[in-house]
Amino acid sequence: MLALCVLGASHATAEVDLTGSWAQKMHEDQADRGGGPDIGDFTGLPINEAALLRAETWDANKWSVPEHQCAPHPADYGPHGPAHLKIWSTFDPNSLKVVAYHVMLGWMTPVRTIWVDGRSHPSPNAPHTWEGFSTGKWDGDILVVDTTHLKEGWIRRNGVARSALGKLTEYWIRHENILTLVSVVEDPVYLTEPLVRSWNWTLAPGLWINPYTCTARVEVERPQGFVAHWLPPGMNPMLKEFGDKTGFPPEVTKGGAKQLYPEYQQDLKKLLPEKLPQWGEPASPF
Repeated sequence: MLALCVLGASHATAEVDLTGSWAQKMHEDQADRGGGPDIGDFTGLPINEAALLRAETWDANKWSVPEHQCAPHPADYGPHGPAHLKIWSTFDPNSLKVVAYHVMLGWMTPVRTIWVDGRSHPSPNAPHTWEGFSTGKWDGDILVVDTTHLKEGWIRRNGVARSALGKLTEYWIRHENILTLVSVVEDPVYLTEPLVRSWNWTLAPGLWINPYTCTARVEVERPQGFVAHWLPPGMNPMLKEFGDKTGFPPEVTKGGAKQLYPEYQQDLKKLLPEKLPQWGEPASPF
């Protein structure tokens, strides 16, 4: 009888082990994730007019204001930035079932919790945080995570906003020593269609993520109550620089959902000049 109990308790499941240290691969969207996007580059984003207005009046001086200096990346943007990962789990001591996964990112070392014990999301009136409230369930060997209660954040580091009504759905997939995360952001305020992105990491058992301490300080003397902005709309002198550099007309630089589809290439042939300016560094062959 004891042997049968032991055999019954050790049956295989579809869950895979996501825990460990993971080194970030920057081969996807490297320019956007490294040095960052140009002011006025909203290409490839399914944004609406409200999002465009926010983005065109955004001022990067925001990050010099003390109350914003130590803000971590929100959960939906965090993997897009500097993001080595450390993942560990909490399990029930009686059943030994995993109750939650905890994910720490390198930038500002925020820790988010993904509950996998079947609990419900809290009331819509519950507090919103940078990491939101996440629950997960296994679909075969893929961990599907739903996240709500996110504070207002951003989907591109040049002013493209994501509202507090945004919802994040993630698919965590492990293939041997490769971890892939597919992210789907929906936002009824600023997006006309879901924004889909993906990132990859490699297993790195010896990877050490240093604690990230941040102390806000006055870097630039400004009047009390200063709010960085380029209002009224049309005042930002840097909005044209991306178009001038690339040869893209405003119809292209302002983005929109139609740019996500292959048939948009036909529109580009009509919108772009025959010869585009040379800019940037050539792509690495590696």
